[in-house]
Amino acid sequence: MENLQYPIGRFDNTKEVSPSELKKAIAYLADFPKILNKLTSNLSDQVLDKTYRPDGWSIRQLVHHIADSHGNMFIRFKCALTEENPTIKGYSEGAWANLPDSKLPISVSLPIIEGLHIRLNSLLDSMSEADFEKTFYHPGYQRTYVLKGVVALYAWHSEHHLEHIKIAINN
Repeated sequence: MENLQYPIGRFDNTKEVSPSELKKAIAYLADFPKILNKLTSNLSDQVLDKTYRPDGWSIRQLVHHIADSHGNMFIRFKCALTEENPTIKGYSEGAWANLPDSKLPISVSLPIIEGLHIRLNSLLDSMSEADFEKTFYHPGYQRTYVLKGVVALYAWHSEHHLEHIKIAINN
């Protein structure tokens, strides 16, 4: 079950993000919407409702979750850039994934993801080394996140869910 839940392994949030890893993560996040669109563009409703593991989310829920999650990340990023170590608000990913909007066509969330990533990339390209050291505090995890680590985390998050989608397609 661990291999299905974490097909690319768990994210190591204790590891320092090197400049080359940060650059690679930024490039991946820039390309991610195109990769996601290519993978999901011709999937039927029947395939979109397939899951990657028992009791896992469907492909449809995963796409909507990515829009939700990356939207929250973008807002947290902007808060960290404009406030001193802000405390951000968590949310229940599982509960959000089961709200009625998670049954909508993925064509609703794909443009959101694309637009978010265009804006995120613009922001990332404008940031200084000092900006990447800025932080926010997540009370749910009782942890302070450094922005360069958040970039690496969301590159991992993107790849993580792409693998879930690939597994579900082949189920």
